[in-house]
Parts: sequence; structure tokens; C-alpha cells
Amino acid sequence: MREFIRHPISIPLEIKVSDQAEVESEYLNNVSLGGLSFHSRKKIDMGARINIRIPLLGERLQVSGRVVWCHRQSSAYEVGVVFQDREEAFRTRMIEQICHIEEYKNEVWERERRQLTSEQAAAEWIKKYADTFPQMTDEKAG
Repeated sequence: MREFIRHPISIPLEIKVSDQAEVESEYLNNVSLGGLSFHSRKKIDMGARINIRIPLLGERLQVSGRVVWCHRQSSAYEVGVVFQDREEAFRTRMIEQICHIEEYKNEVWERERRQLTSEQAAAEWIKKYADTFPQMTDEKAG
């Protein structure tokens, strides 16, 4: 049984393995309080330190972690990253909210055929659901 609930979503990421100069564009697969997984065109070694930026948020959200698994899936890889400290765990809560907002944006399109920008979707989602979004306590962070 998993320790954290995973939230599937596909949003763009910029990935930089700490010992490499290049930044790769990849897609987030899912996120949980403990870490995230993403699809990669390249194999990434277990134990590698990795920095992740979500372009959707500009420079506001960058997280780092350690690769704990990398599995080949047809022509690509699925990579699992764990966050090791409390600060990174809090940052993943922001990612989780982004996942909900992007899902809301897609649902609005499907249900109402109303196309929202990410900023519009965020404003609507926050107004409707932020009060019911589970708050992270110090006990859960540990």
C-alpha cells in the first residue's frame, strides 16, 4: 500500500540532473506528498539529484529531489523522484494544487466548452475549492 495518495496529471516540466548541463522538457506523470514521477526520453540513474521546474508557474516553483527508480516503458522511461525534506514536501502541495487546477480547466472545457487560461482556471478553482483543499499539518509533513 502506498504511503501517499498519487494524483495523475500531465503537465510540462523542465528537468535538470545535477551533474548535467542541459535542461530537458518532460511531462509530469503523477504527484504525491512524498514525491513525483515523470516521463523522460532519457534514462536517469538511480540516486541522481534532480532539479524540477514547472514552466506553468514561471520561476515560482522549483523543487529538487533524488531519483529512486527509472523504468523503461517502450521508447521512453518513467522516473520516480522522492523529496527528502519538509520544505520540498510543502512545495509538492503547490504542485498538487496545480494538478487540481489543470484538471478543473479540462473539466470546464468538457462540460461547458469554455476555454480558460491557466490563470483564469486558477482564480476560479481557488474561489470554489481552496477552502476544502486538505491543509498539510506539521504531523503530515514528517
